[in-house]
Amino acid sequence: MTPSDDVIWASLPVPALILDAQDRIARINPAAEGFLNSSARALIGVSVWDMLMVDAPLEQAFARARQIGTPLFVNDVDVGTGSRAPLQCNLQIAPLGGVPGQMLMLVSPRELAGRMTQKHSVKSAAKSVIGMAEMMAHEIKNPLAGITGAAQLLSMGLGSEDLELTDLIVSESRRIVGILDQVEQFGNVTAPRLQPVNIHDVLDRARRSALLSFAADMTVIESYDPSLPPAWGDPDQLLQVVQNLLKNASEAVGGQGGTITLHTYYEQSLRIRDADGVGRSLPLQIEVADNGPGLPPDIANDVFDPFVSGRENGTGLGLALAARIISEIGGGISVTSVPGRTVFRISLARAPALDKEKN
Repeated sequence: MTPSDDVIWASLPVPALILDAQDRIARINPAAEGFLNSSARALIGVSVWDMLMVDAPLEQAFARARQIGTPLFVNDVDVGTGSRAPLQCNLQIAPLGGVPGQMLMLVSPRELAGRMTQKHSVKSAAKSVIGMAEMMAHEIKNPLAGITGAAQLLSMGLGSEDLELTDLIVSESRRIVGILDQVEQFGNVTAPRLQPVNIHDVLDRARRSALLSFAADMTVIESYDPSLPPAWGDPDQLLQVVQNLLKNASEAVGGQGGTITLHTYYEQSLRIRDADGVGRSLPLQIEVADNGPGLPPDIANDVFDPFVSGRENGTGLGLALAARIISEIGGGISVTSVPGRTVFRISLARAPALDKEKN
């Protein structure tokens, strides 16, 4: 390639790979290095099928396209790399003109707006529902306080058998107040104080807190990319979100013997599109994975919506609040779940002052 070709190759916004006649990686652009989370030096000479896990019977079609010299297009397939959950992608494969046996492969991750921030932002009707719930929560708490006080006064003159009934009234009233507090908290998220954030400092604080409380009997594994630059966000709100995801993971696993993995990495190719059509780059990734039974299939696509919960006494507001916070700081949140592995992923922008190409 000429120098001008090198510039074009390095500037391609999607992962691009050139494969030799044995399907080994012969050349790779920076976007593909980010997608595969590895350097060109480590990838050159490696079979592409060892690095890309495609959820489709692709190898025979690939060989046929090489043999007859025709392009191959594969749309809407899950592509994984071994270092993170699969992404839905489009693949474009074509013979490399003038070089027998070599093929050009383009991997185009689909825009994640439908699965991430745009889907889970609290818009239109959802805002109305939350506004009504917040108003009702405020109105209900006042008579509940009167009911609790009356039950406590009644208990002063009752025997032990009747005390069980008044104690039940008091405990259930307090539980309802706790739920109403969560509704009010959801409706009163403060504006984020955006600043550069060290992701690993936030994760360390959340991990330490979890191990001293709800995750005391669990194993928490750290798998971090130490070279990650600062993210753009609110450190306190990010801490709240990660703590919520850790608590959910611990409850899903069920305590002793469970494993939670905290994983960070850089994915240069990930972008999402806002409701107004503006695309944003969110290369900094945080994953909270657990080895629990997975999300119930009937709610797997709606877990970030308000009042959707897979637990018997869950309010369905914890993940909705997490999604709202991440949306407010300009990030994205998504989930993939199968029995034995559930992964919540937070995607964040780089701090503006450091928003340069990652070497």
